[in-house]
Amino acid sequence: MEVYERILTTLAQEFSDLHQVEHLTRATLRLVLAMFLGGLLGYERAVMGKAAGMRTHMLVCLGAAIFVMALEQNGAESDAMSRVIQGVAAGIGFLCAGTILKGRSISDVKGLTTAAGLWASAAIGVAVGLGREATAVLATVIVLVVLHLMPMVVDPSANIQSDDEPDSEPRDKH
Repeated sequence: MEVYERILTTLAQEFSDLHQVEHLTRATLRLVLAMFLGGLLGYERAVMGKAAGMRTHMLVCLGAAIFVMALEQNGAESDAMSRVIQGVAAGIGFLCAGTILKGRSISDVKGLTTAAGLWASAAIGVAVGLGREATAVLATVIVLVVLHLMPMVVDPSANIQSDDEPDSEPRDKH
């Protein structure tokens, strides 16, 4: 019986990072908010027929929040947090690079706005993970304005999808 007790004690210790109701509430709020805000950005992209849609933006935002939350909960100093944020920003660049397609001419580039939206989604996730929920919500609203309204302001006669040509088969609509 002693072995089973030791196993249960070890399992309880491993899952003890959210042992207080306040910690559980804070973590749940941040993770759900990151998923929701990333989903808003992804929904806008999916409606526009872009390659990176809801799931991609949700996962990018959620993943960035998790990276910084785990360190913050562990009491990381600002230098460690800075390195993690730099890693998230650099790492998301690889994902973003996969959304950019260059044609034959220098002006024939597609996917830049989608890549920038994923990058902004990661930044919003970092803000949520750091407990800056109001900043993250405001940033999401501003990004949505840039993605959805700015094309109409810049050229009211242009189709709203003019930032990047729509993909023939969107890879991630949900």
